[in-house]
Amino acid sequence: MEILSRAAQTTAALAKLKTVWQDKNISLKIKLKLLRAIVLSVFLYACETWTLTAELQRRIQALEMRCFRRILGISYRDHITNEEVRRRIRQHLGQYEDLLTTVKRRKLQWYGHTIRSDGLAKTILQGTVRGGRRRGRQRKRWTDNIKEWTERSLAGAQALAHDREGWRDHVYRSTVQRPHDPGGLREQ
Repeated sequence: MEILSRAAQTTAALAKLKTVWQDKNISLKIKLKLLRAIVLSVFLYACETWTLTAELQRRIQALEMRCFRRILGISYRDHITNEEVRRRIRQHLGQYEDLLTTVKRRKLQWYGHTIRSDGLAKTILQGTVRGGRRRGRQRKRWTDNIKEWTERSLAGAQALAHDREGWRDHVYRSTVQRPHDPGGLREQ
């Protein structure tokens, strides 16, 4: 799976910078900027194409927490909650967009861009395969994420995506985190 491969590459990039994370002369704010620029950019490459299940969303949040804990020098054996880690990060960065929200925002932005274009990506995105789907529980499709996050039908999302400003506003509202909902996950 592409996401698991990206997560492994991100963890390797994080490990290569171990001396930077342990350096006391580099401020935490600079370390967090380096994390975003060098390490998390490896993970986010082509994230627009992923189909996110609930399990993959949990893995993305776990990866981000692993990165934050490494930078802060917090071991899982220290028994510090994830919420406390987020609080410490917010203390140094202020409000920040978490990794899962970034993936969702980029995916929604790419969808809008593709719908407004007339290229091959749009043809493939809107194309269907003849025949029915398999028996049993259906696998989540890429477009299912779009429908879930925008709370619209696919036709409604397509109509809205043609209005660039309206779509940009809707993407912002769809991905903004709620205070009681860290990570942008809704109850399922």
